[in-house]
Amino acid sequence: MSTPDTPRHRGTYAKGVARRQEILDRAIEVFAQRGGSRTSLRAIAQEVGVTHAALTHYFGSLDELLVAVYRDGSERPREAEAPERPGDPPPAEADRTSPAEMMRGSAAANREIPGMVQLYSTLVSSALDGTHPAAHDFVTERFARLRSELGERVRALQASGALRADVPPDLVAALVIAASDGLQTQWLLDGDVDHEAALALLDRLLAPPHP
Repeated sequence: MSTPDTPRHRGTYAKGVARRQEILDRAIEVFAQRGGSRTSLRAIAQEVGVTHAALTHYFGSLDELLVAVYRDGSERPREAEAPERPGDPPPAEADRTSPAEMMRGSAAANREIPGMVQLYSTLVSSALDGTHPAAHDFVTERFARLRSELGERVRALQASGALRADVPPDLVAALVIAASDGLQTQWLLDGDVDHEAALALLDRLLAPPHP
């Protein structure tokens, strides 16, 4: 009789993890091809080559699958982030990265994966209509976490004199998130919108006044 620690169980578990990752890898491609309005669990199952029942075994709903796909894409090491390049700031200076620069880097990384920006916009839209709890919980938690993290970054930069001291940190955090998300939406509609330049301008507006 097998137990949870037997090789057979471990092999079955490993296969399940690998299968789940295979579904995530393929699902973002399907989403990029079809778009949100024409994506369903059955469509993804057909494209991935699994049964609808198998897909719902790993992900209970389309929203849960799309949230998992977005999390997976966001958490992967990005090729652009891996190597150190000549002229990169030393670690001590890198810690002074502004909230706008952080959001700019995240958005640029998302644009490297076809469908990621569209997927995020779909999740936000689903979160707002009140009938998609998985999307609502994900987006709400994401905004709360980002406001907290960026707010702390603003406080640290204000203490070091790198960011103007007369602005409320939590409002700056909310403003930076709003600017980045809004610019992403504009970029989806018009690829000429310069997301990076606009956030760089926001950095200049938040810089401390020159003596």
